[in-house]
Amino acid sequence: MLGRKSLAAAALAAGMALAAVSPALAGTRDGNFMVRVQGTVIDPDASAKVYAGNNRLEGTNADVSTEVVPTMTLTYFFNKNLAVELLCCFAKLEAEGKGAIDGVDLGDFWIFPPALTLQYHFDNFNGFKPYVGAGIQYIHFFDEGRASDLGGAKLKLDDAVGFTLQAGVDVELGDGWYLNADVKKTWIDTDASWKGTGITAKVDVDPWIYSVGIGYRFNLEDIFGRRSAEYAALK
Repeated sequence: MLGRKSLAAAALAAGMALAAVSPALAGTRDGNFMVRVQGTVIDPDASAKVYAGNNRLEGTNADVSTEVVPTMTLTYFFNKNLAVELLCCFAKLEAEGKGAIDGVDLGDFWIFPPALTLQYHFDNFNGFKPYVGAGIQYIHFFDEGRASDLGGAKLKLDDAVGFTLQAGVDVELGDGWYLNADVKKTWIDTDASWKGTGITAKVDVDPWIYSVGIGYRFNLEDIFGRRSAEYAALK
């Protein structure tokens, strides 16, 4: 069971990593880039239709585990309101049978699930900056494991693309630093199969993605200008 302590630990570790590199940057509340590091809960709202050959196995279903992972986002601001965000992480998940196959091990797998969203940031609440967004998420499945309860059959999952909505808020802390909370919902499905068994499934993954973390906003031009000046001073 995953709890608040796991999420807090992931967010703290991510925040420390960002703090370690931020002194080289030039933080500002209105920078054109923002980097966030977060602790993230990936909570699939999964369901599945399971087939043996062409016959659906009535009463069967499947679920995917909830996991806490570190994530990173990069946001580019076109202006004070419009921005585009890229989220990236890796996660290992587990699949398990439900319904008539409750508790059956269906194998584990890794995902690389980048999400790209176009955002609108509300800028009329002083240091409190809510935003909404919409975009796409691509999930690459890799290193699929074997289902111990299906004779060790190898799991295969097809890569997939889905639609994502998000809402969040950045709370200004000063000097370019922000506290962030974010939630995303993705609608995405994939086809699963277990080698040599004739068993397949159409799986709706549909994850909720909850994140808390810390962000740092800066102008890329300021960084290059600062480094150029430091280099010139050394000559």
